[in-house]
Amino acid sequence: MSNPSRAEDRSCFDRMAVLSRSECDAGNPAVAKKRRNPPGNPDPSADVVALSPRTLLATNRYVCEVCHKGFQRDQNLQLHRRGHNLPWKLKQRTSADAKKRVYVCPETSCAHHDPSRALGDLTGIKKHFSRKHGEKKWKCDKCLKRYAVQSDWKAHSKICGTKEYRCDCGTVFSR
Repeated sequence: MSNPSRAEDRSCFDRMAVLSRSECDAGNPAVAKKRRNPPGNPDPSADVVALSPRTLLATNRYVCEVCHKGFQRDQNLQLHRRGHNLPWKLKQRTSADAKKRVYVCPETSCAHHDPSRALGDLTGIKKHFSRKHGEKKWKCDKCLKRYAVQSDWKAHSKICGTKEYRCDCGTVFSR
């Protein structure tokens, strides 16, 4: 017994050789979703940005002159300044600022140093650099595994020791 929706999908894919993708997707709104470039396959028209390791590892680059609280982005500092009743200004993006950018890793031996394997956003390149080339500052208290990115450590900490595995010899261990 065949599933009719699977048969419809199959016929849609069979027709793709003849029809354009938009014509095929018109009958199936779930497929019409815009796809991003996969990691390491950047938009060829994007500007390639190379940041220094110091910039990638920097935290709190913008500091409030009143309370000395630090922020990673100028926009966040400007919003914070409002709380001190200080002058503030949010920058509006212009069409010139909207140019797509991709980021390369500063490590010459890294695969993501090549512009054809650049990463598509600033957060992605920062986490990549920390994970692959940075110091592992956070350590799990249960298993002593170390992490360079705090969010990785937090995610691991939530599940560490919760799953038990039993070896054929009878030993129980957890990851």
